[in-house]
Amino acid sequence: MREISDVVLTHAGKFHADDVFAAALLRILKPGVEIRRVYQVPEDFTGLVFDIGWGEFDHHQSGAPVRENGVPYAAFGLLWREFGASILGRTEAQRLDERFIQPIDLDDNTGCGGALPDLIADFNPLWDSGADPDQRFLEAVELAQKVLQNRLDSVLATGRAYRVVKAAMKAMEDHIVVLDVYCPWKPFVTKGPARFVVYPSQRGGWSGQCVPFPAEQGGGLKQPFPAQWAGKTAGELAALTGIPTLRFCHNNHFLVSADTKEDARAACVLAMEIAREAAVAEEK
Repeated sequence: MREISDVVLTHAGKFHADDVFAAALLRILKPGVEIRRVYQVPEDFTGLVFDIGWGEFDHHQSGAPVRENGVPYAAFGLLWREFGASILGRTEAQRLDERFIQPIDLDDNTGCGGALPDLIADFNPLWDSGADPDQRFLEAVELAQKVLQNRLDSVLATGRAYRVVKAAMKAMEDHIVVLDVYCPWKPFVTKGPARFVVYPSQRGGWSGQCVPFPAEQGGGLKQPFPAQWAGKTAGELAALTGIPTLRFCHNNHFLVSADTKEDARAACVLAMEIAREAAVAEEK
């Protein structure tokens, strides 16, 4: 990975989400890096410079780079283009660019606004406050660093989840994937044959959840739970299904809860049996 200098420069004065998140990224990559804000880059400075000076990580000059989809780069995007793959790998770095970084770059280049850019902009000193802009910049960077680190951690955790879900999918029976630990699973199973996923509930017990079709196919549920289960009490569900610890079915038919893994799985099996019987009866 390219070396980051001990001292980096960016512009002084009013700041935006672009330079704030660029600074946050550099602090994640090199904890302890000193970020100085200047109005002009000294001629003898040889370290990394961003969002000023018309250099590699600036975007204010004529001919500044633009993505293939037409979204112009700002400093945050240029730094991410340089360092992102070393953090997340090329595929996930590109995905994060599309979902998180491009809106910030677009705001900086067009002034289109957005919830996150507006939140960062509010750290700028009020016209009559007398606050130090550099101090307020550092406060904004601290927040941005937490936001960005959380996003990076989430992406990396999803990658770890993929390995867990992939193993469970290999062991799948009856179109039901069973996870022994809760982890994100939806991005990995929609395009396969799975219809349900059973996993430990974060509220205790076990959940069974319907797998949706991929977004390009409409995203509806492959196999919803029976409508007659929806909103029933635990006692009513036990009487309807014969599953003793089944205690909840969501009104939208996509989720059930039970006290045991076996009963959560049994609810998924029964839902498919009821659907098959209904289909046979309809054909007759």
